[in-house]
Amino acid sequence: MIAARCAAYLCLFSGIVLTLHAESAGPNTRTPTAPKSVTAPQGTASTPVDIPDLLNTVRLGGAAWSPDGRQILYSGSASGRINLWIMNSDGTEAHQLLHSDDAQSGAIWSKDGQKVVYQQDRGGDEIYDLYTVAAAGGTPQNLTQTNQVSETNPHFSPDGKLLAFQHKEKQGSSINLAVMDWSTHQVRLLTHEKDPKRSWDIVTWSPDGKTLYANRGDLHEDVSAWSVDVATGDARELTAHKGNVLIGASSLSPDGKTLLIGSNEKDGYGNVALLDLATLQKKWITDTQWDAQPGSFSPAGDLFTWSLNADGRTSIHFTDAKTYKEVPRAIPEGLNYENGNPIPFALDGRLLFVHQDSTHAPNFYVLGLHGAPVQITHVESPGLRKAVLPPAQLVHYASFDGKIISAFLAMPFNLKRDGSNPLIVLPHGGPTGQVEDSFSPRIIALVSRGYTVIAPNVRGSTGYGVAFEKANYQDLGGGDLQDEIYGVKCMEATGYIDPKKVGITGGSYGGFMTLMAIGKAPDIWAAAVEEYGIIDWYTMLQHSDPLLQEYEKSLLGDPVKDRAKYEAASPIQFLRKERAPLLVMQGERDIRVPREEAAQVVDILKKEGRTVDAVYYPQEGHGFMKREDQIDEITRMVAWFDKYLKGPQ
Repeated sequence: MIAARCAAYLCLFSGIVLTLHAESAGPNTRTPTAPKSVTAPQGTASTPVDIPDLLNTVRLGGAAWSPDGRQILYSGSASGRINLWIMNSDGTEAHQLLHSDDAQSGAIWSKDGQKVVYQQDRGGDEIYDLYTVAAAGGTPQNLTQTNQVSETNPHFSPDGKLLAFQHKEKQGSSINLAVMDWSTHQVRLLTHEKDPKRSWDIVTWSPDGKTLYANRGDLHEDVSAWSVDVATGDARELTAHKGNVLIGASSLSPDGKTLLIGSNEKDGYGNVALLDLATLQKKWITDTQWDAQPGSFSPAGDLFTWSLNADGRTSIHFTDAKTYKEVPRAIPEGLNYENGNPIPFALDGRLLFVHQDSTHAPNFYVLGLHGAPVQITHVESPGLRKAVLPPAQLVHYASFDGKIISAFLAMPFNLKRDGSNPLIVLPHGGPTGQVEDSFSPRIIALVSRGYTVIAPNVRGSTGYGVAFEKANYQDLGGGDLQDEIYGVKCMEATGYIDPKKVGITGGSYGGFMTLMAIGKAPDIWAAAVEEYGIIDWYTMLQHSDPLLQEYEKSLLGDPVKDRAKYEAASPIQFLRKERAPLLVMQGERDIRVPREEAAQVVDILKKEGRTVDAVYYPQEGHGFMKREDQIDEITRMVAWFDKYLKGPQ
């Protein structure tokens, strides 16, 4: 149930209220309900789901329609590695195109359908090269061959003669635009960003191949849509505005006249509009306080898509491009995302998307011009297909200051309301991320073994407007940690949870939150597992990727002027107070939260004589990609909690 694009509680012991999910018009209309309304699901008692079965379930993503619409190229993990695969458009005859220990992603077809271009790094270091290989198979060719530059997000021009992509120097903080001559493989930079806080992100080519449309901005505060002349590099801002506003394009109409954009100009909430490129005037399509995001124009230009994220469940919507009326389509409830590079539509109008929820693994679906969508993949392992899984519950409650927090709650079947059950709190990454109703092997492994798991969207999360997202600015591990703690209090008030059997685990910012929790509130936690979490924001500035350093500054301010804020937000200031046994897991090649952060945690606690263990995965980066490492990771996590929350069995 955790979702992350490189990453939740007023409950007092009298008058405590929680709320089960009810449809609301926006985040400000969420209301709390009584804790006793939270009820464990009833059904046939399930046995623990085998962890290898969970991880043998194939992960899918990064799809691309072939030019003739007969095949789909995608990234898949059926071999235990994230490699490129090709299947027929109905899901049959899937075969592995490439074999590598390193992950392959961002793949596209050449215009003639004879070749494929993709990105690949080295052992999770996120320094990508662009490669090409024949669609029929063969030996890949490295197109860029750079170890000091990361090249990503390739896009062919309409005539197939140029390849646009994003270009980031290893020691630089900005991402620029570049083009490659497809016949000579010569590379030319189009942009030369001077502001270290800003980067460029490719959207699409103009139909005549003379212009690239792109978004320019910082990571999460201020973005604008631009056009860039491919011959000269001259750039023009299309969505000029005052102050910090997110205005990003996602798609261009086939006639080249209209951009589909998303903007939070309306009181800080994401909404969708059409931008007329002749007048630069907007036509608003949505007016919501949930998070609406732009999608894609159909190849015929007769309709366009957009998505609505309502409290962690996302639906795909279709709008007629002439009448602006919504066109009903049979998209299943749950978590739905368009999938396709450069667009999710085949030329004949079929739409490719991914559907999942807490009990269903992500699968590809194809929606034709008429009728219901067809599921074309079935990724579940045989063991998982037999498992009976409890669905996630969406709950709401208020935190210490009355701010309403949403959380996805997973509870074992037939749990007794006798105050004896263990609880795991699962803080998400980011902090500008969001918990969604997604399929989580980690949560399933825990819940099927008797653990209740709560995954909150604390202040700082996306999906609830700008004010909520910025509510932890210069207060990391402050109010947002209290949101986690009030989640524990709320769960205790349901009558299910034993307050002496509470654990916490998370990765990245969730790892940071785990360290802050056990240091600042040591009496609450009986066990903890942290993965690639931050212990000291100052050492992060010294060792992490420059782009992430700028992100850190956007969260905490100037490292000199605001030094006190950095120190107050660093777990190193509090860690020696912890009492919970701690397991640390870390990728050796992580450029976001480097190994030094984990090493500091282990060194400090060992010197204090505390219970701590650590595992370092040698060829992994920020998050573990190899199946055997994922199996080891979840197996160790479960064993740690079994030992320190359940005791001898």
